[in-house]
Amino acid sequence: MELTTFWFCLIGVLWTGYLVLEGFDFGVGMLLPVLGRDDTERRVLINTIGPVWDGNEVWLLVAGGATFAAFPEWYATLFSGFYLALLLILVALILRGVAFEYRGKIDDPSWRRRWDIAIVVGSALPALLWGVAFANIVAGVPIDADKQFTGTLLTLLNPYGLLGGLTTLSLFALHGALFLGLRTTGELRERAIKLAATLSVPTLVIAGGFAVWTQLAHGQGWTWVVVAIAALGLLGAARAASLGRELAGFAFTSVVIVAAVVLIFGSLFPDVMPSSTDPAFSLTVDNASSTHYTLVVMTWVAVVLTPVVLVYQGFTYWVFRRRLGVGNIPANSGLPRLVRTRSAENA
Repeated sequence: MELTTFWFCLIGVLWTGYLVLEGFDFGVGMLLPVLGRDDTERRVLINTIGPVWDGNEVWLLVAGGATFAAFPEWYATLFSGFYLALLLILVALILRGVAFEYRGKIDDPSWRRRWDIAIVVGSALPALLWGVAFANIVAGVPIDADKQFTGTLLTLLNPYGLLGGLTTLSLFALHGALFLGLRTTGELRERAIKLAATLSVPTLVIAGGFAVWTQLAHGQGWTWVVVAIAALGLLGAARAASLGRELAGFAFTSVVIVAAVVLIFGSLFPDVMPSSTDPAFSLTVDNASSTHYTLVVMTWVAVVLTPVVLVYQGFTYWVFRRRLGVGNIPANSGLPRLVRTRSAENA
């Protein structure tokens, strides 16, 4: 295997890790007001991802860094052309991270409610826009002879792109519901599994439609197998949720996300960013890559450091594997909101 092909596949693996792990984070954030009926329950939901959500985002940083180093032309065209969409994702991720840290600082319902809204928006917006971005990458975008993106943000909001966004949005919500069933106890667990069974039906329709459209318009012969695996995974997740088997359901949704990434990257290859203006302007694994020496150095770095990262993250999940319930949540220790009174103002 050539190094360009190897790094194309490795970047796909990095995106797979990010979407599988960050996917349930997004799902938990989106479902916060749906499953959390009071502040204690919402704190339980947040605590299920509290020790791992920032570690999951490392996969995004590594995927972006690997793209920059291995395929600088791809990185330049992607991040300049999709600038507004990626900026919205970045702002949403920052907003969500701040909300996790600040919602408990003041013991006031209105304060926490505003930060809960920030968590929902900061989870739903990236979940939607990542799907829009990947759908447009596989379908092709307007790129000129200078490898410059010539469209706008509205160019990305086409029917196929929006269907891709709805696919990731619904799939991550289902993924998150099954994760909560896996990590919570009592009534919260029961509600999460019941919601997962409900979400599985529209997710099957939306994701199935996107997979078939992708295969018919952009897929290759062998990717029909991937579409079949994704369909079976969605059916398996729906069946597992209806039977209350959240572990099996979570495994099935993870398989679906893996299959989705394989379908997208498999449909792309050997392109990394097709041009809808002229196929001759498309970026490929060859004309967008770094020098051979750079790829060799990167490969040795990846061989040495990747196992370390995997062991560390696996250890983190093992340490924080215990289920949580409302009984595990202590009283809120945030500062009381200061109320200005007339006597205080005159003092």
